[in-house]
Amino acid sequence: MTVRRIVLLGIGHTNADFVRHWMDHPLPDVELVCVSKFDQATYSGMLPGTLGGQFRPDQMQIDLRRLVDDAGGSLVVGNVVAMDAIAKELQLDGGDRLRYDVLSIGVGSIPAGCENYTDVSGFVPIKPMQTFLSRLHRALDLDRAARTPSIAIVGGGVASVEIAFCLDQWIRLRSSQSSAQLQIFCADEHVASGMSRQSVKRLEVLLANRGINVVANARVTNVQTGKVVVNDESPFDADIVVWATGAAPPHVIRSLGLPTDSRGFISTQKTLQSTGDPAVFAVGDCGTVVDSPHPKAGVYAVRQSPVLWHNIRAFLGGHTLKEFQPQNDFLKLLNTGDGKAMLEYRGWTIHSRWCLWLKNRIDRGFIRQFQR
Repeated sequence: MTVRRIVLLGIGHTNADFVRHWMDHPLPDVELVCVSKFDQATYSGMLPGTLGGQFRPDQMQIDLRRLVDDAGGSLVVGNVVAMDAIAKELQLDGGDRLRYDVLSIGVGSIPAGCENYTDVSGFVPIKPMQTFLSRLHRALDLDRAARTPSIAIVGGGVASVEIAFCLDQWIRLRSSQSSAQLQIFCADEHVASGMSRQSVKRLEVLLANRGINVVANARVTNVQTGKVVVNDESPFDADIVVWATGAAPPHVIRSLGLPTDSRGFISTQKTLQSTGDPAVFAVGDCGTVVDSPHPKAGVYAVRQSPVLWHNIRAFLGGHTLKEFQPQNDFLKLLNTGDGKAMLEYRGWTIHSRWCLWLKNRIDRGFIRQFQR
């Protein structure tokens, strides 16, 4: 009997959960192969807390080799440079080809515009998350800094706000200086788009109280060593630029030849299958359900997990596939780097220590599933 093969390209939240389920419920005569640029995965929900010194770096990491080995699969560490949909093959950068019967793509996203400034000194894009902390710490190099560094955080979303709070916490804990000069450059009028007006107002008060300046209606149009340029005209000092803008498709998607939406993400049906190839699924940030698009956020990737698990098995077995239905609202918890977190849910906004306890409990429970 011919052995069929499931290939997972990128081991983000959704694909990692597929591997976890495969440990206990593998299909007979089907092999699992995972392809990743790194042998570690980083849980984004714990990245700000780790930055702030609340967790050890290993506590937010998933050892992919151990995870895949425990599932009886194979891990290939490398880059995919092309896909042959007719032959059902992926081509790796070393020249090897990898056959698949079903392919699930979960390569995430990159911060929009980050590829424009990779050669600029002090430029630190938030992704890849596996190397973010080491790259940021090298850029900061506080022990040898002759003065308080000026740090620009570009992007006004929830992730940027969390990074600002927790980076401020890290600097206060480790520097003899009270704080760095932190500024958030937000293209909109307010930070944390997608949160309620009440939550945004409280966040902006907290930022001001911590001495973190928000430059609103400020689209960064250029980055040079020691400065950022806003709206093509106004320069601001910036020794370090943390780039945390909105989601853009990673380069690998362009090499696959699959149909994409207007932003370049893989277009999918509600079953998470590519609109151009039913044997290919796209999950997490890298895919867009064309009939019901939703924001690029980790919570949706997690919610897609049971749908992907069912649908890949159903596809191989010739059974009916399920449709993914994104939720309209979900619990939001934002680490404020002061021993507290902000909770928003169904019109409620609460900033408290117990909110951070709840966030940490949820995050630790999630990551523990992959750290057997």
